[in-house]
Amino acid sequence: MPRRKLRVKAADSARINAELAELRTRLEIHAEWPEAVLAEAEEAAERPRMPEYDATDLPLFTVDPSGARDLDQAMHLTRRPGGGYRVYYAIADVAAFVRPGGAIDTEARRRVETLYFPDHRIPLHPTRISEDAASLLPGEPRPALLWQLDLDPDGAVVLADARRAVVRSHRRLDYAAVQRAVDLGGADEQLALLATVGGLREEQERARGGISLSVPEQEVEETLHGYVLGYRAPGPADGWNAQISLLTGMAAAEMMLDAGVGLLRTLPAAPASAYARLRRIAVALDVAWPDGLSYQELIRSLDPDVPLNAAFLNECTGLLRGAGYHAFDESRGLPAPADPGHVALAAPYAHCTAPLRRLGDRFAQEVCAAVAAGEDVPDWTRDALPALPALMASGDRRSAEVERACVDVVEAELLAGREGEDFTAVVIDVDEKRPASGTVQLREPAVRARCDRPAAAGAAPGTGAGPAPLPLGGLIRVRLAAADPATRTVRFAAL
Repeated sequence: MPRRKLRVKAADSARINAELAELRTRLEIHAEWPEAVLAEAEEAAERPRMPEYDATDLPLFTVDPSGARDLDQAMHLTRRPGGGYRVYYAIADVAAFVRPGGAIDTEARRRVETLYFPDHRIPLHPTRISEDAASLLPGEPRPALLWQLDLDPDGAVVLADARRAVVRSHRRLDYAAVQRAVDLGGADEQLALLATVGGLREEQERARGGISLSVPEQEVEETLHGYVLGYRAPGPADGWNAQISLLTGMAAAEMMLDAGVGLLRTLPAAPASAYARLRRIAVALDVAWPDGLSYQELIRSLDPDVPLNAAFLNECTGLLRGAGYHAFDESRGLPAPADPGHVALAAPYAHCTAPLRRLGDRFAQEVCAAVAAGEDVPDWTRDALPALPALMASGDRRSAEVERACVDVVEAELLAGREGEDFTAVVIDVDEKRPASGTVQLREPAVRARCDRPAAAGAAPGTGAGPAPLPLGGLIRVRLAAADPATRTVRFAAL
């Protein structure tokens, strides 16, 4: 779908902020920090564990959303003598600030992940650490786990190593700035190499049989003029940056599997019935899927700005459900998974590049640091591994609940009082058991919501003359039937 934005008057922002505060109360999400945590964070920020190896002369740069301060990663790319590329990837060393079993550690295990609300961020760690002392902000020496990833001319990994180091980011960029520089021909050597290496890694993903879905997502953002609700599809720069993170996560997974201890992010293959259903949907949407063309190649061929393609890609997200975490420690009788792969990446993979925002990454990072140094994995890390999959699953569920609830709040508040108005929408999902019900995506404003087709007027009860199915991928007119901020409910009726 095209990206559309709806600007909200400032008066509406106050109401939405009140709804969001009520939402946090209802979900029992607390922004306050215990005094012991704040005191420990202040002390740790003043005296972190700093590595001996000094890599501050390496001209690293960061790429993050505009305005972000919790910067986990910084990179430097160069060409290798004789061909190929070298990627240096620095990841904030949160363990340098967090004492095992201490107040910060205990609170982080309760929070699990940073939660993002449009008006407020509930961080995993106190901001004195996550947005200051541990963040890879430009110009500041920081403790980090510095990965060296050597690639051949085609982008395949030939060497992966990591060591603790003191690093310094030299500049801070956002996705739009990177994309603009590349598109306008003003990219310096570093950004040109990011585009080159990112593209090569995308080709490696294609060769492995992996896939990255490019589905526009709803975003809620607070601006000086009120809230903006819109669709955002990831651009090429997002993909290049993601490929460097994925490259590191795959190297970490291989390192942990070789050592027989670690924490993987796994995703099993969807059953054959799911692919058969997708083929039926492709026929219904008039999406050509020739025999012999793989699912992965089909996805790459589709333009998500075409409504029928967007509806099909939305259905494809169902194949990516079921991702989870698997901890293993063979020396303690906790086996590695029989299938350690992540089907979307077609390779083993570990979350390890966002330790400021995700609990499990700190432990995966600690395993890699020890293995790469030829040292024993610390007992505090091994002791924590068995409980981490359940903890991370609970954090993922809560994060998804918050994300959906925030969008629901804003949608309902923006549309309240407009009941009876008609809109143009695309049907992006149809209930298989109740085909007259499904989900529609409005062209403007940027809203996704439930939609039902009412029974035909005058249809006699018991005659079996039910409402016609919603046309999956079809462009239809809908009428706003309900918009209730109190229940975060928006419903449409198909005309």
